[in-house]
Amino acid sequence: METMNVGIINVTGYIGVELARLLWQHPGVHLVSVTGRSAVGEKLGEVFPHLADVDLTIESELGEGVDLAFSALPHAVSAEAAAAALEHDIKVIDTSADFRLKDVEEYQRWYKVTHPSPELLSEAVYGLPELHRAEISEARLVANPGCYPTSAILALAPAIREGIIEPDVIIDSKSGVSGAGRTPTLTTHYAEVNENVSAYALDGHRHLPEIVQELQDRTERLSLSVTFVPHLIPMTRGILSSCYARLRSEIGVEGIREIYRDFYRDEPFVRVVDSPPQTKHTWGSNLCLVHPTVDRRTGRLVVISCLDNLVKGGAGQALQNMNLMLGFPEGMGLGGITIYP
Repeated sequence: METMNVGIINVTGYIGVELARLLWQHPGVHLVSVTGRSAVGEKLGEVFPHLADVDLTIESELGEGVDLAFSALPHAVSAEAAAAALEHDIKVIDTSADFRLKDVEEYQRWYKVTHPSPELLSEAVYGLPELHRAEISEARLVANPGCYPTSAILALAPAIREGIIEPDVIIDSKSGVSGAGRTPTLTTHYAEVNENVSAYALDGHRHLPEIVQELQDRTERLSLSVTFVPHLIPMTRGILSSCYARLRSEIGVEGIREIYRDFYRDEPFVRVVDSPPQTKHTWGSNLCLVHPTVDRRTGRLVVISCLDNLVKGGAGQALQNMNLMLGFPEGMGLGGITIYP
């Protein structure tokens, strides 16, 4: 197996530094270059002491010889970096939102910027391997999904594909503070978040169109109406989504779970579980745990899903995509067991 050289654009954010941690342990790649908008010229291990063994200096631009790059920049500037890398025949996995939405007007409506590289939208592949594995394997540009959408889409895709629910769907998601990024803000300040739970973006979260796009693609029978309400809770990592939809006909819990087990039968990182999962069951791992059940009183499907927003919801999923793009076993470098407690 040929070893490939990889780089990280903007290693100094939470996703970037998590990528560095995972890539350094990956047996199929060499992490050879990291950039940052801050800390240029400093050793990576000086900025992040837990990465002291990674002997790299943070640079302003990617170095030579990179085969695949991860862009962990914010939206808009990430598209510019991705386009530049592609011009140098470097494959790109973009962890921002820049290439997730296929409709450029929809992107500009939600992100309030003009898309820097709209010509690349038709080429970009949405990087959820459970739904787009074959396309990812052939891609040179992959849009890594958002953390909330990963949990919601994996929770609902089997039910929507089988047409067992009505089109009105409610998704209630709760996230740890790291999902807001590393830049300090008042709303993520310890004194504001601790001992507190808050709902936000009730007039529409930027991840909503991404959820709708991917779920609607799973069905021609339903015209979906999706309500998505995110919440911030006082923990560092983790997302738990509770999803609700009325069943179209009477079906028992075992029938529902058989549909879900069949859908995810060969998926290495999605597990259909018989008990409601907790975020600590996924902490530090690339797993998404999915628990479908039925509220018999109301005839409603209830699906609980949880994942680590920095791993399956971010850097781990990016490695999963990288493995597919480079022809490695899909789970290579992602076999770590969940950290507990």
